[in-house]
Amino acid sequence: MGVELRQLEAFVAVATELHFGRAAEKLHLGQPTLSELIKKLERELGTPLFTRTTRRVGLTGAGAELLTRSKVILDDVAAATAAVRRIAEGASGRVRLGITPPVAPVLAPLLCAQFAVEAPDVAIELRRMWLPMLIRALTDAEIDVAITCGLVSEPEGIVSEVFCAEPLMVALRPSHRFTSRSSVSLAELAHDVRGAVRESLFPAWALTQRQVLEAAGIAPPSVELEETDLNATRWVEQDNVDWILITPSLVGSHRDDVIKPLQPEVLVPYTLQWNPDRAQTPAVARFVHTALTVDPPAGWSRQPGHLRHATPW
Repeated sequence: MGVELRQLEAFVAVATELHFGRAAEKLHLGQPTLSELIKKLERELGTPLFTRTTRRVGLTGAGAELLTRSKVILDDVAAATAAVRRIAEGASGRVRLGITPPVAPVLAPLLCAQFAVEAPDVAIELRRMWLPMLIRALTDAEIDVAITCGLVSEPEGIVSEVFCAEPLMVALRPSHRFTSRSSVSLAELAHDVRGAVRESLFPAWALTQRQVLEAAGIAPPSVELEETDLNATRWVEQDNVDWILITPSLVGSHRDDVIKPLQPEVLVPYTLQWNPDRAQTPAVARFVHTALTVDPPAGWSRQPGHLRHATPW
Protein backbone atom coordinates (compact mmCIF):
# COMPACT_ATOMS: atom_id res chain seq x y z
CA MET A 1 0.00 0.00 0.00
CA GLY A 2 2.95 2.32 0.50
CA VAL A 3 4.07 4.60 3.29
CA GLU A 4 1.49 7.13 4.49
CA LEU A 5 2.18 10.65 5.72
CA ARG A 6 0.54 9.94 9.08
CA GLN A 7 2.96 7.04 9.54
CA LEU A 8 5.90 9.37 8.91
CA GLU A 9 4.45 11.96 11.30
CA ALA A 10 4.10 9.26 13.96
CA PHE A 11 7.64 8.03 13.32
CA VAL A 12 9.18 11.52 13.54
CA ALA A 13 7.33 12.19 16.80
CA VAL A 14 8.62 8.99 18.41
CA ALA A 15 12.11 9.44 16.95
CA THR A 16 12.25 12.98 18.32
CA GLU A 17 10.85 12.21 21.77
CA LEU A 18 12.32 8.68 22.03
CA HIS A 19 9.29 7.94 24.16
CA PHE A 20 5.99 6.50 22.90
CA GLY A 21 3.91 8.10 25.66
CA ARG A 22 5.18 11.62 25.07
CA ALA A 23 4.94 11.20 21.28
CA ALA A 24 1.34 10.01 21.57
CA GLU A 25 0.48 13.00 23.74
CA LYS A 26 2.15 15.35 21.28
CA LEU A 27 0.12 13.93 18.38
CA HIS A 28 -3.10 13.71 20.44
CA LEU A 29 -3.26 9.97 19.77
CA GLY A 30 -3.76 6.99 21.98
CA GLN A 31 -0.53 5.08 22.61
CA PRO A 32 -1.90 1.83 21.09
CA THR A 33 -2.80 3.71 17.90
CA LEU A 34 0.67 5.23 17.74
CA SER A 35 2.34 1.86 18.30
CA GLU A 36 0.26 0.31 15.52
CA LEU A 37 1.27 3.09 13.09
CA ILE A 38 4.95 2.45 13.83
CA LYS A 39 4.58 -1.32 13.47
CA LYS A 40 2.78 -0.90 10.16
CA LEU A 41 5.55 1.42 8.91
CA GLU A 42 8.21 -1.10 9.90
CA ARG A 43 6.30 -3.83 8.05
CA GLU A 44 6.03 -1.62 4.95
CA LEU A 45 9.79 -0.93 5.00
CA GLY A 46 10.76 -4.44 6.01
CA THR A 47 13.12 -3.36 8.80
CA PRO A 48 13.00 -2.30 12.47
CA LEU A 49 13.24 1.44 13.02
CA PHE A 50 13.56 1.42 16.81
CA THR A 51 15.28 -0.63 19.46
CA ARG A 52 12.94 -1.10 22.40
CA THR A 53 13.76 -2.11 25.95
CA THR A 54 11.83 -1.69 29.16
CA ARG A 55 13.88 1.41 29.96
CA ARG A 56 14.47 3.20 26.67
CA VAL A 57 13.66 3.60 23.00
CA GLY A 58 16.47 4.10 20.49
CA LEU A 59 16.85 4.47 16.74
CA THR A 60 18.29 1.79 14.53
CA GLY A 61 20.59 2.75 11.68
CA ALA A 62 17.62 2.54 9.30
CA GLY A 63 15.59 4.65 11.70
CA ALA A 64 18.25 7.37 11.84
CA GLU A 65 18.36 7.50 8.03
CA LEU A 66 14.58 7.65 7.79
CA LEU A 67 14.39 10.44 10.37
CA THR A 68 16.56 12.73 8.26
CA ARG A 69 14.58 12.04 5.11
CA SER A 70 11.18 12.17 6.83
CA LYS A 71 11.81 15.67 8.16
CA VAL A 72 12.57 16.88 4.63
CA ILE A 73 9.44 15.19 3.26
CA LEU A 74 7.17 16.60 5.96
CA ASP A 75 8.65 20.08 5.58
CA ASP A 76 8.08 19.93 1.81
CA VAL A 77 4.49 18.77 2.31
CA ALA A 78 3.84 21.55 4.80
CA ALA A 79 5.32 24.15 2.45
CA ALA A 80 3.32 22.83 -0.50
CA THR A 81 0.12 22.83 1.54
CA ALA A 82 0.70 26.40 2.66
CA ALA A 83 1.48 27.52 -0.89
CA VAL A 84 -1.66 25.92 -2.29
CA ARG A 85 -3.76 27.41 0.49
CA ARG A 86 -2.34 30.89 -0.19
CA ILE A 87 -3.14 30.57 -3.88
CA ALA A 88 -6.66 29.40 -3.07
CA GLU A 89 -7.10 32.41 -0.79
CA GLY A 90 -5.79 34.83 -3.41
CA ALA A 91 -2.73 35.60 -1.30
CA SER A 92 -0.30 34.23 -3.87
CA GLY A 93 -0.07 33.92 -7.63
CA ARG A 94 -0.04 36.61 -10.32
CA VAL A 95 -2.30 39.17 -11.94
CA ARG A 96 -1.70 40.25 -15.54
CA LEU A 97 -2.96 43.83 -15.60
CA GLY A 98 -3.36 45.68 -18.87
CA ILE A 99 -3.83 49.47 -18.88
CA THR A 100 -4.13 52.24 -21.43
CA PRO A 101 -1.71 55.21 -21.09
CA PRO A 102 -4.11 57.59 -19.25
CA VAL A 103 -4.34 55.05 -16.41
CA ALA A 104 -0.57 54.96 -15.91
CA PRO A 105 0.26 58.25 -14.13
CA VAL A 106 -2.03 58.02 -11.07
CA LEU A 107 -4.67 55.28 -10.99
CA ALA A 108 -2.52 52.23 -11.77
CA PRO A 109 0.21 53.09 -9.21
CA LEU A 110 -2.43 53.65 -6.52
CA LEU A 111 -4.17 50.31 -7.17
CA CYS A 112 -0.90 48.38 -7.39
CA ALA A 113 0.41 49.93 -4.17
CA GLN A 114 -2.79 49.15 -2.26
CA PHE A 115 -2.88 45.59 -3.58
CA ALA A 116 0.77 45.10 -2.59
CA VAL A 117 -0.24 45.92 0.99
CA GLU A 118 -3.18 43.50 0.94
CA ALA A 119 -1.50 40.67 -0.98
CA PRO A 120 2.28 41.19 -0.92
CA ASP A 121 3.03 37.77 -2.40
CA VAL A 122 0.95 38.28 -5.54
CA ALA A 123 2.98 39.41 -8.54
CA ILE A 124 1.40 42.08 -10.75
CA GLU A 125 2.52 42.01 -14.38
CA LEU A 126 1.69 45.52 -15.58
CA ARG A 127 1.33 45.95 -19.32
CA ARG A 128 0.73 49.36 -20.95
CA MET A 129 -1.30 48.82 -24.11
CA TRP A 130 -3.25 50.71 -26.78
CA LEU A 131 -7.01 50.28 -26.46
CA PRO A 132 -7.61 47.88 -29.43
CA MET A 133 -4.78 45.65 -28.20
CA LEU A 134 -6.11 45.82 -24.64
CA ILE A 135 -9.59 44.61 -25.57
CA ARG A 136 -8.19 41.87 -27.79
CA ALA A 137 -5.74 40.71 -25.11
CA LEU A 138 -8.52 40.49 -22.53
CA THR A 139 -10.79 38.57 -24.91
CA ASP A 140 -7.96 36.17 -25.77
CA ALA A 141 -7.06 35.71 -22.07
CA GLU A 142 -3.58 37.17 -22.55
CA ILE A 143 -4.31 39.50 -19.63
CA ASP A 144 -6.55 39.00 -16.60
CA VAL A 145 -7.75 42.54 -15.91
CA ALA A 146 -8.02 45.64 -18.12
CA ILE A 147 -8.39 49.26 -17.03
CA THR A 148 -8.95 52.15 -19.40
CA CYS A 149 -10.47 55.61 -19.44
CA GLY A 150 -13.80 56.13 -21.14
CA LEU A 151 -16.72 53.84 -21.87
CA VAL A 152 -15.69 50.80 -23.89
CA SER A 153 -17.43 47.85 -25.47
CA GLU A 154 -18.15 44.78 -23.38
CA PRO A 155 -17.27 41.63 -25.38
CA GLU A 156 -19.12 38.42 -24.62
CA GLY A 157 -18.05 36.93 -21.31
CA ILE A 158 -16.39 40.14 -20.12
CA VAL A 159 -17.61 42.01 -17.05
CA SER A 160 -17.24 45.80 -17.02
CA GLU A 161 -17.41 48.28 -14.14
CA VAL A 162 -17.17 52.05 -14.44
CA PHE A 163 -15.67 52.22 -10.98
CA CYS A 164 -14.20 55.70 -10.57
CA ALA A 165 -13.99 59.04 -12.35
CA GLU A 166 -11.63 61.98 -12.59
CA PRO A 167 -12.62 65.61 -13.15
CA LEU A 168 -12.00 66.85 -16.66
CA MET A 169 -10.28 70.22 -17.12
CA VAL A 170 -9.57 72.55 -20.00
CA ALA A 171 -6.16 73.97 -20.90
CA LEU A 172 -6.30 77.39 -22.54
CA ARG A 173 -3.78 79.33 -24.58
CA PRO A 174 -2.30 82.08 -22.33
CA SER A 175 -3.85 84.73 -24.58
CA HIS A 176 -7.31 83.17 -24.50
CA ARG A 177 -10.17 85.44 -23.45
CA PHE A 178 -11.20 83.10 -20.62
CA THR A 179 -7.88 82.88 -18.76
CA SER A 180 -9.07 85.28 -16.07
CA ARG A 181 -12.15 83.19 -15.38
CA SER A 182 -12.33 80.83 -12.40
CA SER A 183 -14.00 78.17 -14.53
CA VAL A 184 -15.16 77.55 -18.09
CA SER A 185 -18.01 75.57 -19.62
CA LEU A 186 -17.62 73.36 -22.68
CA ALA A 187 -20.50 75.18 -24.35
CA GLU A 188 -18.50 78.43 -24.20
CA LEU A 189 -15.68 76.77 -26.15
CA ALA A 190 -17.92 75.32 -28.87
CA HIS A 191 -16.60 77.68 -31.55
CA ASP A 192 -12.93 77.81 -30.51
CA VAL A 193 -10.42 75.45 -32.11
CA ARG A 194 -9.72 72.37 -30.02
CA GLY A 195 -6.46 70.46 -30.20
CA ALA A 196 -7.27 66.76 -30.66
CA VAL A 197 -4.81 64.03 -29.71
CA ARG A 198 -3.82 61.63 -32.44
CA GLU A 199 -6.07 58.62 -32.27
CA SER A 200 -3.29 56.42 -33.63
CA LEU A 201 -1.15 57.37 -30.62
CA PHE A 202 -3.75 57.51 -27.85
CA PRO A 203 -6.97 55.78 -28.97
CA ALA A 204 -8.44 55.50 -25.46
CA TRP A 205 -7.93 59.19 -24.68
CA ALA A 206 -9.24 60.21 -28.11
CA LEU A 207 -12.35 58.03 -27.61
CA THR A 208 -12.95 59.51 -24.17
CA GLN A 209 -12.78 63.07 -25.48
CA ARG A 210 -15.24 62.28 -28.27
CA GLN A 211 -17.63 60.80 -25.73
CA VAL A 212 -17.34 63.90 -23.52
CA LEU A 213 -18.03 66.29 -26.40
CA GLU A 214 -20.98 64.24 -27.64
CA ALA A 215 -22.47 64.19 -24.14
CA ALA A 216 -22.05 67.97 -23.96
CA GLY A 217 -23.77 68.36 -27.33
CA ILE A 218 -20.96 70.33 -28.96
CA ALA A 219 -18.74 69.73 -32.00
CA PRO A 220 -15.99 72.36 -31.87
CA PRO A 221 -13.65 72.79 -34.83
CA SER A 222 -10.67 70.52 -34.18
CA VAL A 223 -7.17 70.08 -35.50
CA GLU A 224 -4.78 67.27 -34.72
CA LEU A 225 -2.08 68.06 -32.20
CA GLU A 226 1.48 67.84 -33.42
CA GLU A 227 2.42 67.05 -29.81
CA THR A 228 3.22 63.35 -29.37
CA ASP A 229 3.38 63.45 -25.58
CA LEU A 230 0.24 62.31 -23.73
CA ASN A 231 0.62 65.27 -21.34
CA ALA A 232 0.72 67.66 -24.31
CA THR A 233 2.93 70.08 -22.39
CA ARG A 234 3.97 72.04 -25.49
CA TRP A 235 0.72 72.27 -27.42
CA VAL A 236 0.67 76.10 -27.19
CA GLU A 237 3.49 76.17 -29.73
CA GLN A 238 0.87 75.11 -32.27
CA ASP A 239 -0.64 78.49 -33.20
CA ASN A 240 -3.87 77.16 -34.71
CA VAL A 241 -5.10 75.62 -31.40
CA ASP A 242 -7.07 77.54 -28.76
CA TRP A 243 -7.67 74.86 -26.13
CA ILE A 244 -7.35 71.21 -25.25
CA LEU A 245 -8.97 68.84 -22.79
CA ILE A 246 -6.85 67.44 -19.98
CA THR A 247 -7.17 65.75 -16.59
CA PRO A 248 -5.30 66.54 -13.36
CA SER A 249 -3.35 63.27 -13.63
CA LEU A 250 -2.04 64.32 -17.05
CA VAL A 251 -1.20 67.94 -16.23
CA GLY A 252 2.37 67.38 -15.13
CA SER A 253 4.71 70.35 -14.82
CA HIS A 254 6.54 72.95 -16.95
CA ARG A 255 3.45 74.07 -18.85
CA ASP A 256 2.79 77.41 -20.56
CA ASP A 257 -0.98 76.97 -20.85
CA VAL A 258 -3.65 77.97 -18.31
CA ILE A 259 -5.60 75.15 -16.66
CA LYS A 260 -9.23 75.76 -15.69
CA PRO A 261 -11.88 73.50 -14.15
CA LEU A 262 -15.07 72.90 -16.09
CA GLN A 263 -18.39 74.19 -14.82
CA PRO A 264 -20.66 72.32 -14.74
CA GLU A 265 -18.29 69.57 -13.73
CA VAL A 266 -17.48 66.92 -16.31
CA LEU A 267 -16.05 63.57 -15.26
CA VAL A 268 -13.77 61.16 -17.12
CA PRO A 269 -14.90 57.61 -16.28
CA TYR A 270 -12.47 54.74 -15.79
CA THR A 271 -13.62 51.25 -16.73
CA LEU A 272 -12.34 48.00 -15.22
CA GLN A 273 -12.92 44.80 -17.19
CA TRP A 274 -12.25 41.13 -16.51
CA ASN A 275 -13.50 37.68 -17.43
CA PRO A 276 -14.63 35.82 -14.27
CA ASP A 277 -14.68 32.47 -16.09
CA ARG A 278 -11.05 32.82 -17.15
CA ALA A 279 -9.57 34.09 -13.91
CA GLN A 280 -6.61 31.75 -13.57
CA THR A 281 -6.22 32.22 -9.83
CA PRO A 282 -8.28 33.71 -6.98
CA ALA A 283 -5.64 36.45 -6.93
CA VAL A 284 -7.39 37.97 -9.94
CA ALA A 285 -10.71 38.13 -8.11
CA ARG A 286 -8.93 39.60 -5.12
CA PHE A 287 -7.34 42.32 -7.26
CA VAL A 288 -10.71 43.17 -8.79
CA HIS A 289 -12.23 43.43 -5.32
CA THR A 290 -9.41 45.73 -4.21
CA ALA A 291 -9.85 47.97 -7.25
CA LEU A 292 -13.59 48.24 -6.67
CA THR A 293 -13.33 48.99 -2.95
CA VAL A 294 -10.17 51.05 -2.43
CA ASP A 295 -10.54 54.80 -2.00
CA PRO A 296 -9.92 56.54 -5.35
CA PRO A 297 -7.15 59.12 -5.76
CA ALA A 298 -7.67 62.50 -4.10
CA GLY A 299 -10.11 64.63 -6.07
CA TRP A 300 -11.59 61.62 -7.87
CA SER A 301 -15.01 60.10 -7.20
CA ARG A 302 -16.60 56.69 -6.99
CA GLN A 303 -19.31 55.86 -9.49
CA PRO A 304 -22.78 54.60 -8.50
CA GLY A 305 -23.21 50.84 -8.73
CA HIS A 306 -19.49 50.10 -8.93
CA LEU A 307 -19.79 47.21 -6.44
CA ARG A 308 -22.21 45.12 -8.50
CA HIS A 309 -19.61 42.39 -9.01
CA ALA A 310 -17.41 42.80 -5.92
CA THR A 311 -16.77 39.64 -3.91
CA PRO A 312 -15.85 39.58 -0.21
CA TRP A 313 -12.39 38.48 0.95
